[in-house]
Amino acid sequence: MAPNLASDILNFYQQVYEIVNLVPKGRVTTYGAIAKAFGTVRSSRMVGMALVAAHDTDCNLPIHRVVNRNGLLTGKIHYHRPTMQELLEADGVRVINDQVIDFQQIFWDPLSEL
Repeated sequence: MAPNLASDILNFYQQVYEIVNLVPKGRVTTYGAIAKAFGTVRSSRMVGMALVAAHDTDCNLPIHRVVNRNGLLTGKIHYHRPTMQELLEADGVRVINDQVIDFQQIFWDPLSEL
């Protein structure tokens, strides 16, 4: 039986959403950390695609808590009002010039929860 690519992608997206839903308020994680939690280190871009799909469906996931490996708000282009920065600041995360302040201290590792 041939693999069902659409089903595999939906399953991957659902796993991403489950992890994103665990990110505590006041903390951030990265696309790469989520990918690593699945054992698929090279799939961070797919994690990003899953988050864009979630954002486009107006979901209630805290996808604003996912930043790039340097703590930059690379997903901000998908936000209008409120902005990604505004949502993070409402969570208590400080952001200056699209950079999460104290990134290493507030980084949340999904592997610590799985």
